[in-house]
Amino acid sequence: MPQGRYRSRSYKRTFKKTPGGKTVLRYKKKLPNKHVCAECGKQLHAVPRGRPYQIRKLSKSKRRPNRPYGGYLCSECARRIFKQEARL
Repeated sequence: MPQGRYRSRSYKRTFKKTPGGKTVLRYKKKLPNKHVCAECGKQLHAVPRGRPYQIRKLSKSKRRPNRPYGGYLCSECARRIFKQEARL
């Protein structure tokens, strides 16, 4: 019988074959949802999916795009804001 914490569906269940030929059940935490743009709701590119402990291991340049509003707005919405700021 699995431990109590593994009985919920917050863990993804995968079947793995061991070197001895047995098939065992492995439990892995699910990945979080993809990041979305704060304005239009489109998926953000170049922003990795992962749990906080996985993201923390990445270098800062790999965590989000290196531009203003990177990781917060998609490129189209950011471009629109840059144009608005330039017009003022």
